[in-house]
Formats: sequence, C-alpha cells, structure tokens
Amino acid sequence: MGLLEGKTAVITGANSGIGKKTAIMFANEGANVVLAARRLEKLKEVEAEIVKNGGRAISVQGDVSVKEDCEKIADTAFQFFGAVDILVNNAGMADKHRPITRCSDEWWKEICQVNQDSVFYMTRAALKYMENQSLASIVNVSSIGGVFANSGIAYSATKAAVIAMTKNVAIQFAGKGIRCNAVCPGPTPTPLNTPEQLATFDKEFADLCSEHMYMQVPEASVEDQANAILYFSSDMSKAVTGQVLVVDYGCTL
Repeated sequence: MGLLEGKTAVITGANSGIGKKTAIMFANEGANVVLAARRLEKLKEVEAEIVKNGGRAISVQGDVSVKEDCEKIADTAFQFFGAVDILVNNAGMADKHRPITRCSDEWWKEICQVNQDSVFYMTRAALKYMENQSLASIVNVSSIGGVFANSGIAYSATKAAVIAMTKNVAIQFAGKGIRCNAVCPGPTPTPLNTPEQLATFDKEFADLCSEHMYMQVPEASVEDQANAILYFSSDMSKAVTGQVLVVDYGCTL
C-alpha cells in the first residue's frame, strides 16, 4: 500500500478491463485517479467504487483519438489535483484479426486513430504539465501484436508504433525525470475479446496467427497487466525507461 501516495494518475480506457483494474489498484496505492473514456456512465461506476473504498477519483468523458479531448483530460487532471504525475495510455480497440487483404481503408483509419493517434495526443497533452515537474511516468499499453505482429495488420502496425513512440519519448527525457515504458499484454480476458467478440474476428487469419504461439499456458489476468503497469508507474522502476515488458505467461516464446 502507498506506492503512489499523493500522485495523480490519468488512465485512459478506464471504464473496463485492464484500465478499470489499473485505476482501482492505483487508488488503493494512494493515487488521485483521473478516469477517462468515452462512456461516462461506465466511468462513473468505476469512480463510485473507488470513492466507496476511500479513494479519490474523477471521471472525464472524452475520445482520446481527438486532440481537443486529450487536452481537456490533462487540463482537468491539473485543475482538480494540481499535477499530472502518471499517464497510462490504455485506451484502444481490437481489429478483429483482419489481414491486409481484408482490411478496408475505413477500418485501417479507425484503428490508427484509436490505437496510435490517441497515444500521441494524450502524451503530448500530459507532457505540458509533466515537464514542469521533477518526476513523472508514462506507461503505454501496447500488445504482443506490436512485438510479434501476430494480430490483424492494423492492430499490429499501431501497437508497434506505440512501442516506437515509447522509446522515442524515453530518449527525449532520459535523465530528466520523465520515464516512458510499455506493457505488452498477451491473451487477457477483457470485454474486447469475449466469446461474442471473438465470433466476429477473421477466423482464418486468427487461426494462422495462433499457429505461431504456444497456447498451452494460462491466460494472463487484468490484474497481471495492472501489476506490470503499477511497476512502471511507481518508484520501483525509477531507473527504468524506454523498456517493453511482455506479460503473456510465455505464450510467445
């Protein structure tokens, strides 16, 4: 307890899955939590749960693929809590394992906006405040798809871009108190990959990708992913920046 005492953390995609678990964990560790997502009703449910357990949280509705919304989220965090110490770029969407020959222009653009543009806009907005502070941490949620390209073409490309942005930001601020790292979840049960969602995936390409993974291991949990995010967000990793941590029980070894 207390690993993030007094820190203010902005978490995108905080209304469900990994983002929700991370928000609750951060609040339990003493952080002021700024919850951001498009669905305000779901955010309010997470906020109420945190407050009920003695934590501090506010909800900010916004679409992180839109520059102005990202600026609003960062500005609100600073207005309420006076700092932006931690940014977790978690918001994203699955691309249903569509290969390049079955990926439309519209689908490509949507995935790029949600998974890639959001990290650029939100990080830039948060850095406006982080640069005036002595210490800060950015954690980007990428994917094993970004490391091994074992997903749809758009998802793999955008999650690889998130890793590149992670390293690029880390280079700029190395030794200046702002760290930037990435967590790459493997198969993890979330609302993005329920049986109903998986039924809409491109089965042929998904099966082909699965042939290149060792599936006889447990699935990671949202708590496993949140623990990795907490590590990068806290002083436990104060000497670590520009690193990529795969959390997948070894299914991609």
